[in-house]
Amino acid sequence: MSDAQQAADRPGPGAPAVNGLDRFFRISARGSTFGREIRGGLATFFTMSYILVLNPLVLGSAEDKFGERLDPVQLTTATALVAAVMTVVMGVGGNLPLALAAGLGLNAVVAFQVAPLMSWDDAMGLIVLEGLLICVLVVTGLREAVMHAVPQPLKQAISVGIGLFIAFIGFMDAGFVSRVPDAANTTVPVQLGGAGTLTGWPTLVFCLGVLLTVALLARRVRGAILIGVVTMTLVAIVVDALADVRSWGLTTPEWPDRVLGAPDFGLLGDFSLLGAFGRVGVVTVVLLVFTLVLSDFFDTMGTVVGVSAEAGLLDEEGRVPNLGRVLLIDGAAAVAGGASSASSATSYIESAAGVGEGARTGFANLVTGGLFGLALFLTPLLTIVPLQAAAPALVAVGFLMMTQVKHIQWDRYEIAVPAFLTIAVMPFTYSITNGIGAGFVAHVVIKTVLGRAREVHWLLWGASALFLVYFAIDPIEQLLGVG
Repeated sequence: MSDAQQAADRPGPGAPAVNGLDRFFRISARGSTFGREIRGGLATFFTMSYILVLNPLVLGSAEDKFGERLDPVQLTTATALVAAVMTVVMGVGGNLPLALAAGLGLNAVVAFQVAPLMSWDDAMGLIVLEGLLICVLVVTGLREAVMHAVPQPLKQAISVGIGLFIAFIGFMDAGFVSRVPDAANTTVPVQLGGAGTLTGWPTLVFCLGVLLTVALLARRVRGAILIGVVTMTLVAIVVDALADVRSWGLTTPEWPDRVLGAPDFGLLGDFSLLGAFGRVGVVTVVLLVFTLVLSDFFDTMGTVVGVSAEAGLLDEEGRVPNLGRVLLIDGAAAVAGGASSASSATSYIESAAGVGEGARTGFANLVTGGLFGLALFLTPLLTIVPLQAAAPALVAVGFLMMTQVKHIQWDRYEIAVPAFLTIAVMPFTYSITNGIGAGFVAHVVIKTVLGRAREVHWLLWGASALFLVYFAIDPIEQLLGVG
């Protein structure tokens, strides 16, 4: 995206609103159009619809302390419902093109770290507690204050790091990059393709999708990302029908036997708010909730800042519009996710795909949320998009977010080093939270050794201290005799 295009998309005086809907969402004022918002909402949905398959797979594959498993059909319904409702709420209440759904990473913590210690009801109760605590932090102004305390170069680095991170996710999801099976006996942790080379039709679909999408972007074609996803989905359907494809992974691109599927709301409200205290004790509960809150807190911070920066919505001081409401809605989404047994719901970095299509307002969320609502009944139809067709969008968006690296002053080490660590640690550890933590700690340490500790906001001192605990959680648990 050129500088001229980026400047045109920044908030400011725009064309007069054409109707009340335009005025409410400030579509024209932000340099957008209804067409861009609709394309953006579609692109966001297609790049994150995998959660309808992946969240039930992660949660449904784990057992709680008593050997119980969650029903996959009920998990699919809960996942789609929470994503639909909270995405629309964010659009209307926060007016940002920021979609929400069950958080990957957080769901794995719940499935493989929390649930084995207690019942599923108790585990989901901890998610509700985590969400309530985050809401308290928002209401008291602490969460928003922390975000405002972060220096602008670190915010830019967060956006760049997220760009590399989601591009890496795209490469991994498509099978273009994979883990080395016997990584313990090699110094190379990842490899090209499944065995050091690119093989199989699905990988070819991904590669063609990347080339198609970047070519369309280079020609400034409107709807480039969405066109890429839809086109490669159709190609994948044809390839699957004509070629001998061993596996597409989670989603096979074939026309379903049936289009409609009845939702099952059996998991809604199936949680125990305080049950975990009786199962594992107060100390363990506190440590588990602390880990969940810290991860959710800073994952959301990175996502909100990154998506808003890419959309050109940050003000001159790097502040996000309607930030208080945005963070409160995100906290409420965590509560909703736990209360429905879908795990903690949070803001999705894949929303940047919609921003890449021109979305600048919460109107795009009405489209994304509406499609998640349809997914309650049309899951067989809407889950035919394979990861190999959707992943090129993540690679393209990663490039768009990477362009912000030019704003960082690399010749000033006190700025450049924390920025570099933030950018590098995110993809290398597969975690937004870890990257933010590394940047925070490095920022505080460097300012201190330069004799400029007073320039560090007290909230960054506190956040950095929490990150030190977060990074050292294992030895702390050993000292306390937990785990």
